[in-house]
Amino acid sequence: MFINRSVIITLVHQSQKCWRGFQTLSAELTVGNRILLRLLICTASFVVGVGYGDRQEFPVSLEPLSTAKAEVGNGLQLVNLATRLEFALTAPTVIANVEPEWSETPPSPELTPDSPTTSTDPPPTNPEPSPEYLEPTPEEPPAPEPPPEPVTIRIRAVGDIVPGSNYPNNHLHPNPRELFTAIQPFLEGGDILFGNFESTMTRSNAAAKDVRRPNVFAFRNPPEYAPLLQQMGFDVLSVANNHAYDFGQQGFIDTVANIEAAGMTAVGVKDKVAYTEVKGVRIGWIGFSTSPNQNSILALGSAASLVRQAEANADIVVVSFHGGAEGTGAAHTRNQTEYFFGENRGNLVAFSRQMVAAGADLVLGHGPHIPRAMELYQGRLIAYSLGNFVGYRTLSTQGALAYSLVLEAELDDQGNFQRGQIYPVLIARGGIPQRSTRSESIALIRRLTASDFPQTPLVITPDGRLQRPQ
Repeated sequence: MFINRSVIITLVHQSQKCWRGFQTLSAELTVGNRILLRLLICTASFVVGVGYGDRQEFPVSLEPLSTAKAEVGNGLQLVNLATRLEFALTAPTVIANVEPEWSETPPSPELTPDSPTTSTDPPPTNPEPSPEYLEPTPEEPPAPEPPPEPVTIRIRAVGDIVPGSNYPNNHLHPNPRELFTAIQPFLEGGDILFGNFESTMTRSNAAAKDVRRPNVFAFRNPPEYAPLLQQMGFDVLSVANNHAYDFGQQGFIDTVANIEAAGMTAVGVKDKVAYTEVKGVRIGWIGFSTSPNQNSILALGSAASLVRQAEANADIVVVSFHGGAEGTGAAHTRNQTEYFFGENRGNLVAFSRQMVAAGADLVLGHGPHIPRAMELYQGRLIAYSLGNFVGYRTLSTQGALAYSLVLEAELDDQGNFQRGQIYPVLIARGGIPQRSTRSESIALIRRLTASDFPQTPLVITPDGRLQRPQ
């Protein structure tokens, strides 16, 4: 039978009052009678169910019972039992944090003396733990942020652009937009489109060349051609070439101003680095030629210094140069100085490699009017000649001079070459580019690359893909 603790506490409090009377009475009894009295009280404690685990133990002196131990002898156990009962009745009763031992029939919930009612409902089979004893659920660490997508810049580039001329006679296309119609898809899809504008955009009539002499030409286009080129997708145009000053200093200034006014970037002003930005990547552009009025490929020291300046202020540096001998007999690239009609056209291999060593990430060559080999040098792509692109009634289209291309070079945000593509172009009679169905330029560039740079790690596939070694 289970007796609720609150009832025991009440009984103990009442017993303490009675005990004071028993203490007065026991003082008048003999030692033997005191033992018997305590034995009776002990028996009563077992009847009411007072346990020793339900109280806070306090030290109690057994000195008053020393005489009883001597008289009773073997009754020592009874003395100890009576002494414990005396402590239970005299010491303040404190209920310890002891779990109750449930009987077969679970007892009713514990009551305090102030509880108005009692409940006989059994405790739940699996009681919910108190909130303060719930172990805190560890917070899951936040999921790591995915790494940012690597930034790559796709630069598309073409060679020489001469969209007709109106000097000394009118050789302009009646609808100049048609010059680019067939090739328009190749001009799209990159982040930047570059070309070498090998003419002028000015209204000046003061030609700087005597065009009456054989093989001497002065090219001039109306300023309205600048918006046309911008609409065709061009972002950057080089004006560092041997026709940029066909109409003197004024013609050059007009050409640069018209390009800039159309929203494009002109590259090739002496001692100047032009900057563009795409996808948060800053690109520095420098144009070189053999002209004394421009940054020269013949002055390697000053050229490298300009590249280092660009590298310090840009994420990627692109070098454009116009040099080398011209014509089908000048298809090969040698590590030596090239001449054309006695003019020093530079050592293109030495120049390009030193520019890469100085910080150039991409080198785009033009000038020989024919595609040349490509090289991967210190992880940077060098295209030694992109050939012609547009030469309406101005540039020859005989033999391999009609082979052309749109080059795509994909770089990471540090300028490292990732991959590329050659889109083959064939320039039709009259100098208008068309999409090639036979990939003549790809086959030519592969052959020249294997011959001129057999050690290059660059891989050019038959379909024109440019790959790094695996």
